[in-house]
Amino acid sequence: MGTFREDFLWGGAVAANQFEGAWNVDGKGPSVSDMCTNGSHTTPKRITTTIEPDTLYPSHEAIDFYHHYEEDIALFAEMGFKVFRTSINWTRIFPTGMETEPNEAGLAFYDKVFDCCKKHGIEPLVTISHYELPYALVEKYNGWEGRELIEYFMNYCKAIFARYQGKVKYWLTFNEINAGTMPLGAVLSTGTVKGYSGPVNQVPDKPQERFQALHHQFVASALAVKYAHDNYPEYKLGNMICFVTSYPATCNPADIIANQEHMREVNWYCSDVQVRGEYPSYAKSIWDRLGITIKMEPGDEEIFKTGNC
Repeated sequence: MGTFREDFLWGGAVAANQFEGAWNVDGKGPSVSDMCTNGSHTTPKRITTTIEPDTLYPSHEAIDFYHHYEEDIALFAEMGFKVFRTSINWTRIFPTGMETEPNEAGLAFYDKVFDCCKKHGIEPLVTISHYELPYALVEKYNGWEGRELIEYFMNYCKAIFARYQGKVKYWLTFNEINAGTMPLGAVLSTGTVKGYSGPVNQVPDKPQERFQALHHQFVASALAVKYAHDNYPEYKLGNMICFVTSYPATCNPADIIANQEHMREVNWYCSDVQVRGEYPSYAKSIWDRLGITIKMEPGDEEIFKTGNC
C-alpha cells in the first residue's frame, strides 16, 4: 500500500462569504451574498435590493469565524490539515470595490488568519473571489457585465498580492467560474442582477449578460495571473471549476451528442479558456444557439494566451 509524499497537501475548504460573519464590521461593505436571505423547504431563498428588517441573512452571522478564527484553525490543525483553502472577502478590503485605497482593518484581519495558519503548520490556499462580489458594483455596473470591473479586480489583486507576500503562495482567481454558464450563476458569480429582487432560482435568465460577464472575468483572471507571475514568481495560481458531470440518457447517438454539448457548455468552456488560453472551437456554436454576441476589445485574446493558468 502506497503512502502520500511528505509535501502532499491534505486539508479542507471554506469560503469567506459562507462562514466569516461580521458582515458589516470594521469597514466591510455589503456583497451580493449579504443580500441573500435564508430559505427552507417551503420558502425560496431570495435576493433583496435592500436589507429587510427582521429577515435572516445567513452570511451576516454565519459561524462567526471573524471572531473565532484562532480556535477554529486550531481545530483544523487537530484534524491534521496541511492546507486550508479559504477566500478573502473582496468587500472587507474594498467595501464598494471602487475605492482607491484598501481598508486596513480588512487587510489586518487576514494577516492574523494567515499567521495563525502558519503557526499550526497549515499552508493557506486563497481564492481571490468566491461569490462575494461587492453589491455596489451590481448597482452601478450590473456586476461583471461592466468591463470596468476588470480594473477594480486588478486593484484588489495588487493590494492582496503585495500584502500577503511571504504568507500566501497558492492562489485561485475565481471560485467555480463556470457557474456563469448556468442561470443561477447570475447571482452567485457574475452579479448580473441589477435591480432584481426575488427568489434566487427565478432570476430572469439573460445569457447575453452572463456570457459577456464571463468574458470579462476571463480577461481579469488572465491579467491577474500574468501580473502575479511577473511580479511574484514564487506564486502559484490556478483556476477552479465546479465540474458538473452528466451522462447520456441512452446509448442513442443523439443522446451522446446532446450530453457532449451540455458538458462542453457547462464544464469545458471555461476550463478551455483558462488552461489553453483561448476560446474552444465549439464556443461559437454555444453563442449562436443562445443568441450571444461577445464584445471583445483588441488584445483580449492575446491576454488569454499570456495569462492562462
